[in-house]
Amino acid sequence: MPPQGLPLFRMTPLGVPLGLLIASCFTICLSHQNPEFALTNPEKSSTKETERKETTVEEELDPEVLEVFHPTHEWEALRPGQAVPAGSHVRLNLQTGAREVKLQDEDMFRNNLKGWKKGKRLDIKTNTYTSQDLKSALAKFKEGAEMESSKEDKARQAEVKRLFRPIEELKKDFEELNVVIETDMQIMVRLINKFNSSSSSLEEKIAALFDLEYYVHQMDNAQDLFSFGGLQVVINGLNSTEPLVKEYAAFVLGAAFSSNPKVQVEAIEGGALQKLLVILATEQPLTAKKKVLFALCSLLRHFPYAQQQFLKLGGLHVLRNLVQEKGTEVLAVRVVTLLYDLVTEKMFAEEEAKLTREMSPEKLQQYRQVHLLPGLREQGWCEITAHLLALPEHDAREKVLQTLGALLATCRDRYRQDPQLSRMLASLQAEYQALATLELQDGEDEGYFRELLGSINSLLKELR
Repeated sequence: MPPQGLPLFRMTPLGVPLGLLIASCFTICLSHQNPEFALTNPEKSSTKETERKETTVEEELDPEVLEVFHPTHEWEALRPGQAVPAGSHVRLNLQTGAREVKLQDEDMFRNNLKGWKKGKRLDIKTNTYTSQDLKSALAKFKEGAEMESSKEDKARQAEVKRLFRPIEELKKDFEELNVVIETDMQIMVRLINKFNSSSSSLEEKIAALFDLEYYVHQMDNAQDLFSFGGLQVVINGLNSTEPLVKEYAAFVLGAAFSSNPKVQVEAIEGGALQKLLVILATEQPLTAKKKVLFALCSLLRHFPYAQQQFLKLGGLHVLRNLVQEKGTEVLAVRVVTLLYDLVTEKMFAEEEAKLTREMSPEKLQQYRQVHLLPGLREQGWCEITAHLLALPEHDAREKVLQTLGALLATCRDRYRQDPQLSRMLASLQAEYQALATLELQDGEDEGYFRELLGSINSLLKELR
């Protein structure tokens, strides 16, 4: 009988290979028919899936792709893929499962908006700082500023100490070199002693006065000069028989008197005014009279008491004789300028006292006791000033015209009765009219000669 089946142990050598072959074919067929059963690398597959999800998320978060939802003050549903602006209030509705959004309260939204503008969200709490906290912070701030300023001052002082040495050290060093450092006071004392010494030559005395004039230009130095008696020594120098000593002594006094009331008072008490008038009234070199007139002008300006004494001592008579001398045209212009200054100074002082009431009653009373205008009229200064228009210099004519205008109220009738003045004004009007025309042709908007022409026209108008 043919065998119905092979024993198991006999089929094993042939069955195993055959079974494997059938299984392989079955697997291949399945893989071609259904790709879901393809063999894959689990790690690579997981990596690709992650990258795909991240890409999807990035696309969803891309601001250029997102649709911005503009919320209101009511809850509204937010669709997938929509973005909300910063500061919005978002919640999850547990009943519907949808996300809802609305605007926050107005105060909180404003605060958050300020933070959003600065690039970050803020949650500012009001009433955090008390007034005491602010005062403490401000005190600390001021204290820090003062400390910083103190540090800067200390640094500056240290820099000064580094660059400059103390005067005591310099004196010691100069003493070793046989060089002496003197203060202005010490120098003036030395110069006065040199000038007052009987053993000094004329050249040494003149040199001492010349150097002294440089120092007394300073107000403090001029006051120091009379504090140790030097001012009286210089005033006594006006009595010298040497014209050069008188000239340079007056030069020093003129510099010391200028805008220095204390020195002016000391000079009046020391007899300077009388000595200056004596020199102007006697025969002296023109250079000496120039310096003496300079000292007289410095003494009289802004000093009404000295002006009173000047009138009492016959000062106007002295100046009139000085102006009428031959060869003294330069002095005549300076005298006219002085008279103009004195007249306008008194006028401005009275007006200032009426408007501001700041001038002391004593000084105002002193100005009112200076009867300058009547003295000028009585001594013929109306005619003297008018005839000085014949001077050839434009600058001299300008000063004379100013003085004529200042004396107009006092000398109006004298001017009208002077035919020479009328002819002179008409001649000057024609001359300055031509010069003013040339200025206009040169393109000068405000010319010097047009100003002079205006003064002449105004004067002629007043005299008609």
